[in-house]
Amino acid sequence: MKKLILALSLFLAITINAQFTNPLPDQGFFGGGAGVTWIDGAPHYTIRLFPEIAFANIGVGLDLNLEFTSDGNLRTENFNEFSDYLSIIRYFRYGKKNDPVYARLGALDHATLGHGTIINRYNNSVSYDKRRVGLELDIDFGIFGFESVYSAFGEAGVIGMRGYLRPLQLTSLKDVPILGNLETGATIAMDTHEYADIAPDNTYVGADNGIYASNDTDYGNMTIWGFDLGLPIVRSKIVNMDLYYDFINIVDYGNGSAIGLQIAFKGLGLVDIYTKFERRINGDQYQPAYFNSLYEIDRFSIVDTTTGIIRSKAFDLYSSVSPGNGYFGELTVSIINTFNIIGSYQRLDDDPKSGILHLSTNIAPEEASFVARAGYDKVRIQDEKDLFTLDDRSYLYAELGYKPIPYVLVSMVYHWTFTPERDADDNILGYIPQKKIEPRVSFVYPFNM
Repeated sequence: MKKLILALSLFLAITINAQFTNPLPDQGFFGGGAGVTWIDGAPHYTIRLFPEIAFANIGVGLDLNLEFTSDGNLRTENFNEFSDYLSIIRYFRYGKKNDPVYARLGALDHATLGHGTIINRYNNSVSYDKRRVGLELDIDFGIFGFESVYSAFGEAGVIGMRGYLRPLQLTSLKDVPILGNLETGATIAMDTHEYADIAPDNTYVGADNGIYASNDTDYGNMTIWGFDLGLPIVRSKIVNMDLYYDFINIVDYGNGSAIGLQIAFKGLGLVDIYTKFERRINGDQYQPAYFNSLYEIDRFSIVDTTTGIIRSKAFDLYSSVSPGNGYFGELTVSIINTFNIIGSYQRLDDDPKSGILHLSTNIAPEEASFVARAGYDKVRIQDEKDLFTLDDRSYLYAELGYKPIPYVLVSMVYHWTFTPERDADDNILGYIPQKKIEPRVSFVYPFNM
C-alpha cells in the first residue's frame, strides 16, 4: 500500500500553481486554511496561515500551523520548545543560490556547499515537529567569495563554510580562455551536536538495522574538510560546462575524492537543463556527501531505551570498510519555466546499501485550476524493490488539489515525515516515522507590491 501511495503521488505531482510556492518579484500572497489531519491514524483539527511576499530580491515566508486534538487541546509538539516559536518564520531570503549575494534565514530545504561532496541538499527541518531556524549566506566578490551553512540558532548542529579564489584573475592570465576562470576552494564542515561522533568500544552488526553499540561509548564532534579545483571548459550564453576535482577527509576516519563534469544548457527560455555526473573514489571509513537530506534523522537514535543500545551515522561510517568507488548523477529539466523535474541518485560499487535518491516535480502554469506537487528523498537504498518503500529512511510530501473558484484551493496532502521521540525530561532520543493525511481548504489571495 505504501508503494502504491508513493507511486501515485509522484505520478500525479506534475503540476503546481506558482503563486502558492514561489511568488514572482514584486508579488506576494496571503494564504490560510483549515482541515483535518490524521497523524498516525488519530484525527487532529488544523488551522494554518502561510503568507509569502517577494519584493525585488527579497522574499519572506511565514508558516503558522496549529493542530488540535479531538478534545480541543493544542498538540504538544507544536509549541514545546522556544525554536518552535522562531520557526513561524518559514524563511527570509535575499537573492537566489548562485547569485552574487544570497542569504536565507529559517528552514533550509536543500543547503549545498560547492559541488556537494561534503554538504549536499542538507535539510535542517525534516520533522515538522522539530523545525529549526538556520542560515545560508553566500557572497561572490568576483575574484574570491564564500558559501556558508549554519543549521540552527540556539542549539548545536551542522556548521560549514567554503571559501574560494579565482587566482589567475590576479595575474596577466586572467583573459586566457578556460584557464583564466580556474577556481580553487577549501571547505570545512562540522557537526557540534553531542552525539555527532560516537566511537564504539563494543559494537556488533544487527541483521537489518545496521551498526549498534553498547552505552560504553565516547562522544565528540564530527569534522570534515576538503579542497576542490574547478575549471570552466565552456562559457557561452547557451552552454556552461565545468570540470572539477574534490578531495575530502573525515577527521579521525577516512578520505575520498570525486571527479565530475557539470553542464548547464539554457535553451533561449524554452528548455533549461542542468546535469552533473560524478565518479566517487572512496577509501575505508568514508562516505561522500556525509551531511545529506536525512542527516538529522540518521545522526543518532536510541534503539532500545531499556538497554541503552543506540544507532548512529557515525557507526555506519566506522564500519564502512572497502565500500568501493561509485557514481553520482543529477538532472534538472525546466521547460518554459513551467515544467520542472529534479532527480539525483548515488550508488557505490561494493556497498549494497549505498543508494541515495532525490526526486521532485513542479509545473507552474499561471492560470492553472489545479495544484499538485511532490518531493521524495530516500537513503541507504539496497535495491530497486527498496526504492519506493516508505520507512525510517524515507521522506515524502505530496499535495493534489483543485480551485473551484479563484483564490480557494481544496486539496489533499500526504506527508511521510518524522516526529521526535522524547524521554520524561523532554530530551529527544531519536525520530520515528510519522504519516500525516490532511484534507485541506485554503484561501490564497495574490497581490502586487
